[in-house]
Amino acid sequence: MGVIRLSGRRSLAVARKIFRLKNGRRRAIPVRCPVLGDVVDSSRGERIDEAFLTYFKAPHSYTREDIVELSCHGSPVILEETLRLAIQAGARAADPGEFTLRAYVHGRLDMLQAEAVNDLIRAASLTQARLSFRQLAGSLSQKVLRLRDKLLHLIADIEAGIEFPDEGLKITRAKHSSDLASLAETLENLIASYRAGRALSEGITLAIAGRTNVGKSTLFNALLQEDRAIVTPYPGTTRDYLREDVVIEDIVFHIIDMAGLGRPSHPVEKKGMVKGRRMARQADGLLVVFDGSRGATAEDLGLIRHFRGKKKILVINKTDLSAKLDTGKIRLLTGGDPAVEVSALRGTNLRQLKEMMAEHFSPRANHLGEVILHVRQRDTLMDVLAAVRASGRLLETGCSEEIYCEEVRKAVSLIGRLTGEVKADDVMSDIFSRFCVGK
Repeated sequence: MGVIRLSGRRSLAVARKIFRLKNGRRRAIPVRCPVLGDVVDSSRGERIDEAFLTYFKAPHSYTREDIVELSCHGSPVILEETLRLAIQAGARAADPGEFTLRAYVHGRLDMLQAEAVNDLIRAASLTQARLSFRQLAGSLSQKVLRLRDKLLHLIADIEAGIEFPDEGLKITRAKHSSDLASLAETLENLIASYRAGRALSEGITLAIAGRTNVGKSTLFNALLQEDRAIVTPYPGTTRDYLREDVVIEDIVFHIIDMAGLGRPSHPVEKKGMVKGRRMARQADGLLVVFDGSRGATAEDLGLIRHFRGKKKILVINKTDLSAKLDTGKIRLLTGGDPAVEVSALRGTNLRQLKEMMAEHFSPRANHLGEVILHVRQRDTLMDVLAAVRASGRLLETGCSEEIYCEEVRKAVSLIGRLTGEVKADDVMSDIFSRFCVGK
């Protein structure tokens, strides 16, 4: 099935030009009750499709305008022709995100909820979909508005102390300092949740690193459960990189198989190694692979030094062969990074590796409460936090209430920009341009 949606005060009038009720009856269209009829091309006197028409009367609709939905059969040709007939009858094609933009402009959604609509559509995992649906229902908006209310209450306290100094209100600078510290802590926690939000919305990039011929491509194929990378017994088979996605415990991992790192034997291999090191540095984390059937080489030790401080899992591969690698020494050199012994060829301990990947690399959004998903949200909250901290510093240095109160007012204004109460055309244009047409 496919749906053609019309929104605006003339939506029903336009729909009636291209939709005919069964048996040719022309009666009032009921509200929120689908009626069966035909999509017709009046200029040719022919029926295009059999469809249902549903009428949503303002303000009880997605956009708070009159909306008509024509539920047609799902053929792209039929839908395109129905849309053409609607435009010919007086409608126009919607811009990307225009329906949600209208919902925002008419006050049905705030900016945070509007962003959640797009997040829900594009959710790459069930966890992200659940989070986005919760935010569409207003969970993040409510948290942000509670912050705004606390800021407004603080402004009221400060101004009351200024206007009525002799009324014995018992509002002290120490109380203001305590309130600002509490607000700063709440903001810091919300900003910190962006790491979890980014992992949920964009996925986590993991690079498989190691010297040549340790089984990186075999491990890559085993994680994907398909022969994506070419595997040979010859060192340096992989000279560029491959990137594929795998979902583990509802988290999307972008896995990169790249050229082995070490001493290149060919100029092309050297270029692949340079690119590989760069990608490894940029990745969110690493799977560093060692050949368990051989002792540690200078190249292995060099990799450990090169990636010291990078979040990683040590993968001791080739456990189907005789063990020669001193895994205890490797763990000691890496400072206690988690390690797992596997046979990528035989599939041994791959499930344990996947569980470790989910545990070690993916933040647990369910334990963080509300999570922010967008750079815009994070950056605006950081500006709010900066204003709150500036107010606290002014207070501590002995500035008057009027001066540090101005920073609190600035924080309130920034929150208005976050929720869309303070409308900014550049922000709106950026957000809604990322929506699909029809939403």
